[in-house]
Amino acid sequence: MTPTADELHRRGLRLTNERRYADARRVLDQAAAAAVDPDLAARIAGTLSYVLVQTGDPQAAERLCRDAVAADGLSAHTRGVLAGQLGSLLANQGRLDEALVWLERAISTIPDDPVAVANIRMNRSVLLMQRGDLVASTADLEEAVAAFAEHGDAVDVAEAQHNLGYVSLLGGDIVRAMREMAAARPAIAAASPANAAIGDVDRAEVLRDAGLVTEAERLLARAASVFGENRMPQARGEAEFHLARSLLRHDTARAAATARAAARRFKRLGNRLWAARAEAILQRAAFAGGALDRAGRRFPEMRRRPTPEDVRRVARVLDAGGLRSDAAALRLAQELWRARRDAPAGRLPRLPASASVEVRLLADEVRAARALRAGRVAETRRHAARGLDELAASQASFGSLDLQTSLVMHGSGLMLAGLDAAVQSGRPDVVFEWSERARHLSIQVLPLRPPPDPELAGDLAELRVLRADLAGADWLSDPRAVELGERLRQRQWTTTGARGVEERVGLGAVRATLDADTAVLSFVFSGKDMHCLVVTRDAEAVVPLPGWDDARTALAGLRSDLDVAASVRSGPMVAVIRRGLDARLAALSAALLDGPLRRTAARRLVLTAPGVLAGLPWGMLPALQGRAFTLAGSVTRWVRGRSAAAPITSAGFAAGPRVARGEEEVARAASAWPSPPLLRGGDATVDAVSALGGEVDLLHVAAHGRHAVDNPLFSGLELADGVLFGYDIDRMPRVPATVVLSACEVGRSAVRWGEEAVGMTRSWLHAGARCVVAAPVVVADDEACELLAAMHEGLAAGRRPADALADATARTGILAPFQAHGDGL
Repeated sequence: MTPTADELHRRGLRLTNERRYADARRVLDQAAAAAVDPDLAARIAGTLSYVLVQTGDPQAAERLCRDAVAADGLSAHTRGVLAGQLGSLLANQGRLDEALVWLERAISTIPDDPVAVANIRMNRSVLLMQRGDLVASTADLEEAVAAFAEHGDAVDVAEAQHNLGYVSLLGGDIVRAMREMAAARPAIAAASPANAAIGDVDRAEVLRDAGLVTEAERLLARAASVFGENRMPQARGEAEFHLARSLLRHDTARAAATARAAARRFKRLGNRLWAARAEAILQRAAFAGGALDRAGRRFPEMRRRPTPEDVRRVARVLDAGGLRSDAAALRLAQELWRARRDAPAGRLPRLPASASVEVRLLADEVRAARALRAGRVAETRRHAARGLDELAASQASFGSLDLQTSLVMHGSGLMLAGLDAAVQSGRPDVVFEWSERARHLSIQVLPLRPPPDPELAGDLAELRVLRADLAGADWLSDPRAVELGERLRQRQWTTTGARGVEERVGLGAVRATLDADTAVLSFVFSGKDMHCLVVTRDAEAVVPLPGWDDARTALAGLRSDLDVAASVRSGPMVAVIRRGLDARLAALSAALLDGPLRRTAARRLVLTAPGVLAGLPWGMLPALQGRAFTLAGSVTRWVRGRSAAAPITSAGFAAGPRVARGEEEVARAASAWPSPPLLRGGDATVDAVSALGGEVDLLHVAAHGRHAVDNPLFSGLELADGVLFGYDIDRMPRVPATVVLSACEVGRSAVRWGEEAVGMTRSWLHAGARCVVAAPVVVADDEACELLAAMHEGLAAGRRPADALADATARTGILAPFQAHGDGL
């Protein structure tokens, strides 16, 4: 039997909701040909207009919808539904004022249809978000959630909940945004792959704003591909726009290419506002990409550098479309480029009240850059400090290590400006203040231990099985591993609270803490030069390091030299390899330490270092031979921790599988302590080692270790039943004060945004451990066994970890890359 027009329309609606637009259009054309009733014909036209927008013909969609809403013989209800559809269509084109009139007309016309009104409120809420009216947008969404919960279905409720998460993102509440979107995703994703991709674009914005650009860009690239497969050019262009916006932070050439593709796509669709948004990213990429010649030879995606008229043209379109923050960001990017090249400055744009933290920080960065260019270093520091203080305030409620380290992305430009101005001042107190800002920004929030979470434990157990089954280095790219990783991140974000903010200490307080044989060496990188602030009990000095360029060259090949030296232990090549490594270490030592150590004879050193020095095995540098040192997260954290340090009275040991001398190592180390617990073989499981860590003051684990560069919290220790990940540390009700990790690479860190080094060591310190002894590179098993056994003799005698390690190095003559992190002195 031939289906009726009504049946065909319902089928077309279902296909439309499933984003199967080609099939939907064919069915809707059949429905339109069969329709006789004016109301039904108009409704079919409204649905078809939506399909036309999604498939790239907004002009035809608008004509069809306007003709339908003006047709004779329509009921008030049908006319109201069509008014809402026309309003949504106009909003999608960036014609916000016209759209708002039609949406409000629709809501007032059909008050007796709660689901239709809720859908229109959803569309209006998006328009209000674009205008920065988050209060009104939230009110629309909350009413939509209530209506859908009573009259709609699970997907309707989920989409409204997801949009509430997006409003939270715009308001700066990243944690709530992630929580709302994660809760809504299962129902949305079940509807269709295209629905899932639409939600993923918004989730990617959360990740990007949190500084996790790699994960964000993976989601956006995947979503763009899905939209392309489903012939959804508008959605594909939006995904490309957001991808380009994320790439601005770290790959301006790719950002420009992606933004250019998106702008072309929007222009073909006739969407002037979205085309302007994409062109604004293209222009910002040109400004951020460095020196460009007029022919664009350094920047192939731009024919020429944007002129002031180019910027004004695009910014006017954005302002007219209600996107004042986007317009301000473009103007600020131009002014930052001018300030850094000593070009005549223009007028700073007035920021809208709804401007994001990112845009406000960009404005402070422009002011700081202008002041620095003019030589007004004190003013530079004031502007940079104001922005960083705002960023710090926005971090204050986030206890998650992932969030704390990633959010620093937004302040990286301000931090470099402040550090540069501090160094130019030549004043030790100012350099110390800014060194501590850089070191302490991501560790100032003190986390609360999260509550027990059986679901977290289950996800980690499954991830351990996957890790065992997928032996390759890219195991985290497996789809199930990706899904589990996202769930683990969401839980850590939402369950790790903050118990306060630790205030930075002043230089006077540091000097009062030091004794005659202890000094602080704080290395400060200003973006181009390296300096070292030397602080003793009696004096302080800023020491320039003119050999920094040579040190950078030596650093480039250090890791490979260390790996080879650890693996080649016999034969004729040993002496050759050792000579090359010694020469490299000597060059680094001279460049970084000779000048600072001429200012102090102290035998005990507290070091703080920027991200460019992450992974350096300091204890192997000749200038530090015979000295005890600790790598502190910040001098503030060391001062506070030193006052709270307690003696080590109990120790526990564990050996993972397949470590050549692992069981011998822990047995010899344990012999320094009275009857300590010792886990070996099948007993050394993740749960058993975690439980042991909660019972002792010191936990020593000898195991194979791996560092995950893309997601450092998936770095871990290989135990009898799988890997103990960084995320597992959060499951421990209590962590030991001192942790010894005799595992290759687990002292290694991935550097986020210049300063933030994250890895297994940082995970333990964030969770509450006072000191972690670990190595950033491969260590030969025999050296680890001998050196760490000797170190435990000192620890059991009451020596601090850094002192015990230095004593063991002197007694054994073993020069290994183990080093103390945190409160080691």
